[in-house]
Amino acid sequence: MTEKPSSQRAGDAVQAGRTPDPCTLVIVGASGDLTRRKLVPALYNLHLDGLLPERFAVVGAARSDRSAERFSAELREGVRSFSRRELDEQAWRRLDAATSYVCMGADGEGFDRLAQHLQAVDREHGTGGNRLFYLSVPPSAIPALIEGLGRAGLDRPGVDGKWARVVVEKPFGRDLVSARELNRVINAAFAERDVFRIDHYLGKETVQNLLVFRFANAIFEPLWNQKYIDHVQITVAESIGVEGRGSYYEEAGATRDMVQNHMFQLLCLTAMEPPVFLAPDAIRDEKVKVLQALRPVEPDRVAQSTVRGQYVSGVIDGKEVSGYREETGVSADSRTETYVAMGLHIDNWRWAGVPFYLRAGKRLKRRLTEIALRFKDVPHRLFRNDPPLPNTLVLRIQPDEGMMLAFDVKVPGTQPRIKAVDMEFLYREEFGRQPPEAYERLLLDALQGDSTLFIRRDEVEASWAYIDRLQEGWAADDGPLPEYTAGTWGPAEAHVMLAQDGRTWRRWA
Repeated sequence: MTEKPSSQRAGDAVQAGRTPDPCTLVIVGASGDLTRRKLVPALYNLHLDGLLPERFAVVGAARSDRSAERFSAELREGVRSFSRRELDEQAWRRLDAATSYVCMGADGEGFDRLAQHLQAVDREHGTGGNRLFYLSVPPSAIPALIEGLGRAGLDRPGVDGKWARVVVEKPFGRDLVSARELNRVINAAFAERDVFRIDHYLGKETVQNLLVFRFANAIFEPLWNQKYIDHVQITVAESIGVEGRGSYYEEAGATRDMVQNHMFQLLCLTAMEPPVFLAPDAIRDEKVKVLQALRPVEPDRVAQSTVRGQYVSGVIDGKEVSGYREETGVSADSRTETYVAMGLHIDNWRWAGVPFYLRAGKRLKRRLTEIALRFKDVPHRLFRNDPPLPNTLVLRIQPDEGMMLAFDVKVPGTQPRIKAVDMEFLYREEFGRQPPEAYERLLLDALQGDSTLFIRRDEVEASWAYIDRLQEGWAADDGPLPEYTAGTWGPAEAHVMLAQDGRTWRRWA
């Protein structure tokens, strides 16, 4: 029998639901909000589901000095407040018993203290020297942390099958140059197979289902190409503002914060070719090919295919909200975009001539993330008095997770009137239970060593190469930034951009 490639065997093992190896999860920066709100509630739910190994430990590490008792109380409160399931005291005590805290301090010996603490944890909990380091820290702190782990020998898995892996939160750099440098630092300590660049969008149930929807059903995949699809719209709308992160957002903007990572991942999963098999690199190879096929936009042509905007004061859900320049940490003359729309083209056999329209923004009318595929019109209109509307397939990522197909039917009566109707599938109605949170799936995958839903180095660099050209074009434009009122669907210029192509954005109430 021909042996499967190792990457395919790994993928098969994960799909089979194997329990992770005995190991220690080390959360560096554990005093931050992410640990309390997302990471530990995710671990708690994995524990409830019996998906963590029997020999497992959690180590919180940070510069702040706090007792183990205080750390434990903070985590318990996080689970009580943010877990998707209620706190079970007996289950929490079992997880809490395997949790500890180490203060790394601000001196150069912090990593040595961490190494000594982990050795003690291995002896007490039988975790075997396997470690997953989760870097829950600002991007600027990552290089020093990686180098510190390397100096202390914590990047080396050792012998007898032991492993050391690292999870890195976005943003992965702020341009191509910084992303390459960050990747160089990380890969100097950890092999690429042990690096897990996390994007929580890929852990969402509906995003994962996109692959199943496309490649497990014979109905739609034959239509998933330039012969039948007129264009694709990907929307990530947020009703919230910058939520006290004005200083960060001034550096990022909507494009760096949302498009380069979340939206490009949705683009890749929508447009990619079928992988040869369901293994991490087979899937990620196809995603990289999409990014490589993006038609380059010359900087002097950026204005023709993109629109940026910035929100001003308005009303959302009956409440008055301030404009972006009035937010804490934002410059009074800021030119940072809180909204961006763009038209992209993928120059390959499947998508030639099909535009992909992306838009993302803050302080829009309501929270919504979806992928909409608009099919081409019928070749000849028989119903001229009441022409049919184009068919649309919508994949809803949030908040109403599900799918919708819009098609035309005849209205009952003696006249041949046509009406568009929706055929819907909603997760909450079909399965009657709340799906796992994104961090549950992603943490479990990292513990198992499955990198399918994580970002590979060449994906990061290919996406930044495209974004850099847009940023270069915008930097040369000193004209006024379009404004839009909070609680609307963005600047009028974005609607004009599609109108020039003879198309319109999808509308909601």
